Amino acid sequence: MNRKGYLFWIMAALLATSFLFSTPVFAGDIKARMKSRLPKIVQLKAKGVIGETNDGFLAFVGAQKAEQDLVAAENEDRKKVYQAIAKQQGTSAKVVGQRRALQIAEKAQPGEWLQDAGGKWYRK
Repeated sequence: MNRKGYLFWIMAALLATSFLFSTPVFAGDIKARMKSRLPKIVQLKAKGVIGETNDGFLAFVGAQKAEQDLVAAENEDRKKVYQAIAKQQGTSAKVVGQRRALQIAEKAQPGEWLQDAGGKWYRK
């Protein structure tokens, strides 16, 4: 086998390995991180510190900015999830986020802050 053929097979094996092993682990990592943050997010929503935006992300509702790192991490993972779903469905991450926001609003608890389509905050 010549050098080009050898390099081709090495690259193909590396790409296949990275695809087969990194994608499920990556998705599992996101799911685990989001699950571990959920109790704190529920608490922050119940206290009225954060709410759900109309594009499927968390935002601070008032002046109190408790747990900024947690909120930023959750939003970053949501962004990755929305991008993956968008790619799979042939749409944009923005559309996926907006659809998710509607689902979240339906399941929101009374008293939680939500953002309407125009960007105005309201309590459920």
